[in-house]
Amino acid sequence: MAKNILNIAVIGCSGMAKLHMEGVLKNDKACLYGICDIAPERLEPFKEHFPNCKKYVTDYREFVNDPEVDAVVIVTPDQVHLEQTAAFLRAGKAVLCEKPMALNMEECQEMMRIEKETNGKLMVGQICRHTPGFIEAKKLIDEGKIGELVFVEREYAHNYTHARGYNDWRVVPERHGFIGGGCHAVDLLRWIAGDPTEVYAHANHKIMLDWPTDDTVISIYKFPNGVSGKVFVSIGCKRNYTMRSVFYGTKGTIITDNTSPEITLFTELGEDGDFTKEIKVPVDINNHNATAEIEAFVDALVNGKPMPVSSKEGAYTVAVCCAAVESSKVGKPIDIVYPKADR
Repeated sequence: MAKNILNIAVIGCSGMAKLHMEGVLKNDKACLYGICDIAPERLEPFKEHFPNCKKYVTDYREFVNDPEVDAVVIVTPDQVHLEQTAAFLRAGKAVLCEKPMALNMEECQEMMRIEKETNGKLMVGQICRHTPGFIEAKKLIDEGKIGELVFVEREYAHNYTHARGYNDWRVVPERHGFIGGGCHAVDLLRWIAGDPTEVYAHANHKIMLDWPTDDTVISIYKFPNGVSGKVFVSIGCKRNYTMRSVFYGTKGTIITDNTSPEITLFTELGEDGDFTKEIKVPVDINNHNATAEIEAFVDALVNGKPMPVSSKEGAYTVAVCCAAVESSKVGKPIDIVYPKADR
């Protein structure tokens, strides 16, 4: 983009949306131009908290048709991501769409097609790629600190009992918890271990009985280079929220999550191969680092760089999640089919 200062509108007035708004305000190459939410009662507090916006609207189409808007951050229910992303791309606006990109592969493919058709810019907000602990873990793995990867695992444990969403938007059959929330876990493993080729998943529905989908899923993956992997997702578990992650290598192990001030690194001690040396690597706690996500988005737009988490990356993560859900339904391993990259 030619402009050095981008006018950005944020669609949605959730807690996550607020973090993105604050990230825009902290960026010297961006201006928080406007805020939208369909519910006036949700929008009102944001007017008070962000008093310097030029526009506060209840219909996102007002920003679609506003020539002053350069880019938007979409932080809305997953089931409207396609509709809103398509409208903004066709209007020539760059889009940062929060995860998951969409809830099925057909919608992901359509978003990719429209991005190509409009020569647009679409980034998917996989926030874990901006979490300090996970960034440090990837750095250590890439540097060979734990040797070659052998087994990787992640948890997405999040009690949704009091997180049904405005108007119960999370409680719909098309939004499976493994896709809507578990995409966090899947995306980080893809980022670090590569794209899995096969998944075998088991699910049950024993906690959130008034929800239309299974609430607990365990999936086993075949990753490249003979690496095995596991993702555990529960949207009803009775424990503190965590995205605990463990990476086992031939020469060490890394344990990390999104809420701890340190990474635990185990390395080999001496010739006996005893893995007893425990190193604590300090990291910042920034569970939802929207400021860094906005910084990456704006930097790509201002400096003409590729989107840091492209539509292809977003779609691949959804493909892995959808395959796990399908496997849990048919009760057997299935091959993961990735969409064709349109760009």
